[in-house]
Amino acid sequence: MFLLQAPAVREAEVFTPLPDGLRRRDVDTDWARANRGGARLDAVLEGPVWADGYLWVTDIPFGRIFRISAQGEWEVVAEYDGEPNGMKRLAGDQFLIADYRNGLMLLDARAGTVRPWLERRNSERFRGINDLTFDSRGNLYFTDQGQTGMHDPTGRVYRLSPNGRLDVLIANAPSPNGLVLSVDETVLYVAMTRGNCVWRVPLQDDGSVTKVSQFFTSYGPSGPDGLAMRADGHLLVANPGLGYVWVLNARGEPVEVIRSPAGTSLTNLCFGGRDGKTLFMTESTTSAILRMDMPQGGVAVHGGGAGPYRT
Repeated sequence: MFLLQAPAVREAEVFTPLPDGLRRRDVDTDWARANRGGARLDAVLEGPVWADGYLWVTDIPFGRIFRISAQGEWEVVAEYDGEPNGMKRLAGDQFLIADYRNGLMLLDARAGTVRPWLERRNSERFRGINDLTFDSRGNLYFTDQGQTGMHDPTGRVYRLSPNGRLDVLIANAPSPNGLVLSVDETVLYVAMTRGNCVWRVPLQDDGSVTKVSQFFTSYGPSGPDGLAMRADGHLLVANPGLGYVWVLNARGEPVEVIRSPAGTSLTNLCFGGRDGKTLFMTESTTSAILRMDMPQGGVAVHGGGAGPYRT
């Protein structure tokens, strides 16, 4: 009989909490009423990006973009009328934001402004865009989650090519969330939060997908959220319902579990730091950034035809 070896368990450390002066106290928001039972939240951190020696993160209900220095000092780069979730650097001082309310939005970090980039598809609004990633050829993949789930498995995964063609790759997803490409970019992994699993989506040479399968199954009140790919092919899965990051090998087996020391809602993650081997994680119940040293860094992150930008 084959017995799966128990994964190693490590605990992350708190890198820096959101300063008290930036916490919104006792504020009612539409996002919290729909997604957190009306709880009064001081922030919901998401969308971590390491660029130019800083960690950049979003705050969903209050439409804020933060920049955090290597010393843990926070500043507000932009604040606007939106609900920013996933984020990736596009080029230079520009970042592309997956905004649940407005679609894809463009942040000009130097000017501190946010403007529409792609609000609709064929005049139809998106349900609620959640996360995004680029490949090395400039193709943009993003998830349209909305309030889909097991009761309504109609979430979508899109691919936007550099020439402007927008294709629906998946249209039957139960809450598509974080997504990341394999090291060789032949497979797209997509977190299905309310399906409590991660799908494996093979990408064909002609741009189509086939033989989509369930790669990993989790458990608990809230399933996989943000994803990251380590350079050695290990898939990292943020699991907010458990306060875990699953580290999966190529067979989808957990070989390591990273636990949160503060709060139980690890929403997203990225690699960064001086040598690119620090894993940064957003924890949304305590509004803190966690970190953990890793044996290898992440794959090079690409942005909109600009090539890899991780520094």
